[in-house]
Amino acid sequence: MKKNLLFIIICIMGLSSVHSQLRILEDAARKAAEAAGIDEKTTNRLIKTAATLEESRKAADNLTPENEYYLGRAVAANIAGTYGIYKNPALEAYLNKICSAIVINSPRPDIYNGYHVAILDTNEINAFATPGGHIFLTRGLIACAGNEDALAAVIAHEVAHIQLRHALTSIRNARYANAFISEAFAVTADNVGGVKEFSAIMGDSVNDIVTTMVVKGFSPAQEKEADAAALALLASAGYEPSGIIEMLEAIRQKQGNAKTGFGKTHPSPAERITAVKKIIGKHKVEDTRNFRTKRFSDITR
Repeated sequence: MKKNLLFIIICIMGLSSVHSQLRILEDAARKAAEAAGIDEKTTNRLIKTAATLEESRKAADNLTPENEYYLGRAVAANIAGTYGIYKNPALEAYLNKICSAIVINSPRPDIYNGYHVAILDTNEINAFATPGGHIFLTRGLIACAGNEDALAAVIAHEVAHIQLRHALTSIRNARYANAFISEAFAVTADNVGGVKEFSAIMGDSVNDIVTTMVVKGFSPAQEKEADAAALALLASAGYEPSGIIEMLEAIRQKQGNAKTGFGKTHPSPAERITAVKKIIGKHKVEDTRNFRTKRFSDITR
C-alpha cells in the first residue's frame, strides 16, 4: 500500500510539471490508485489539487516586477516590525550609495522601485534581502566590517539573492510541494474532506519567505550561488572581491560556532570562505581601497 501510495503521489505531482507526459502520468496514477484500492473520487481530488498547484506555480513564476515589489514590501514590513529600524540617516545614506554602485553595472540595475538598504536595530549578526529590492543589515553585522569593501561584499551578496530571485524559488520548491504532499497523505488516510484551497497561496508566501530568511535560511546551494554572483558584482563596481572573505572571517571570529542569527540561517563562514577562494581568482580589480578608507572611518566611527 505504501509503495503504491508513493507512486501515486509521484505521478500526480508530475502532472503539474511534465505537460508532455500528462496523459501517461494520469493513466499511471489512476491504475496505481485502483490497485491500491483508492476510489476514483479521491484520485480525481488529488489530480485536481495538482492542477490547482500548477496554476499557483505559474502565478509565482509570472509575477510582474510590481507584484514582486509589493510581496517584498510585505515581507520587509514583517522583518522591520520584528527587529525595529535603527535611525542613522548618514550611515543609511552611505550604505545606499554603496548599493547603487554595486547595482549600476549588474544584470538587473532597474527594478520596479529600486534597491533600498535599511539598518535593523539589533546586535544580532545578520542580513536579509526581500523580493523587490529591500535589503536589511543589522547593527551587529555592520560592526563586524573592517572596511568599505567588506560592507560592499555583504550588500552585493544580498543584491545577488534578489537578482537570482531566491526567495521566490523557495516558495515554489517548498510551499507547493509540501502542500500537495500533505494533501495527498491527508486524502489517502481517509480524510475525505474538501480539497485545500490554494487561492491564498501568495498571501501565505509572505510568511514562507520570512520563515526562509529569518528561521531556516536559503539552501547551501543558493548561498554558494549568491557568493559567486557577489564576487562578479563587486569586481564590476571596482570593489575588491576579497572583501567577502574578510567579512566572513570577521563574522567567524565574532560569532564562532553560534547557531543564532547568521549562524542559524547561513552555512558556516569557513565553508563559504573555502568555496569563494576556489573562484575568486577569476575576478581581478585595480586596488583602490585607500580611496575608500577615510570615508568608511568617518561614517562608522
